[in-house]
Amino acid sequence: MRVLHSEWTKLRTLPSTGWLLLGAVVATVAVGFAITASLDYSRCDAPCVTDPGKLSLAGVRLGQVAVVILAVLGVTAEYATRTIQPTLAAVPRRTSVVVGKLVTLVALAVLAGATAAAGSVAAARSALPHTGFPQLSLSDHLLQRAALGTALYLGLVAALGVGLGLLLRDTAGAVIVALAMLYGTSVVAGLVSDPRWQHRLHRFSPMDAGLAIQATRNVAAEHIGPWAGIGVLSAYAGAVVIAGLVTFHVRDAR
Repeated sequence: MRVLHSEWTKLRTLPSTGWLLLGAVVATVAVGFAITASLDYSRCDAPCVTDPGKLSLAGVRLGQVAVVILAVLGVTAEYATRTIQPTLAAVPRRTSVVVGKLVTLVALAVLAGATAAAGSVAAARSALPHTGFPQLSLSDHLLQRAALGTALYLGLVAALGVGLGLLLRDTAGAVIVALAMLYGTSVVAGLVSDPRWQHRLHRFSPMDAGLAIQATRNVAAEHIGPWAGIGVLSAYAGAVVIAGLVTFHVRDAR
């Protein structure tokens, strides 16, 4: 608990923490509202497969950038300010330091994700009556899964950022690599003409696979199942965190 309190204190004193969390929530809600408010049921070809629930949460594709930056900064800021050495002097067990950072940052990301998901669904419920699409039902278990899955997704993205921060120790480099991992495969899939390779790239892309959890209609049409997709993202995050932990143990704290 002492380590967790220490890590929370460090994050709380970083001026960027509050702004980045607020930015993640606002960006997610704003984009989701803009997308759902622009829907028009009369222009949806029959059978209409548009998924308003998924679209209401689509803003997480932008909001996750703030989470990545926060997670990376939670690690690399100590290297930039040379405070990592006092940290290790106070807590010699390096695994405890990593676990403290990971738990604190993932918890903040999940909290921001839950807030953003709730705000996005509320915004969509206010916008959809004017589009001709049916109202989102809060009792719909698929919508509940999508909202909770969005919060879990951001928690895993934060874990990915922590791992890359430990691995690279450079803020700009870690953020760039994280964003390349999240967005790069989707971009490549859009450039590939072979449908089979498009499917494979989407299926094993950390972002596309992870966000399959947001589907509330025509789930079978997704490139991967909802929980299997979260599993793919978890594998990426877990591998990077383990690599970062090993690197943290073998390198000097400089």
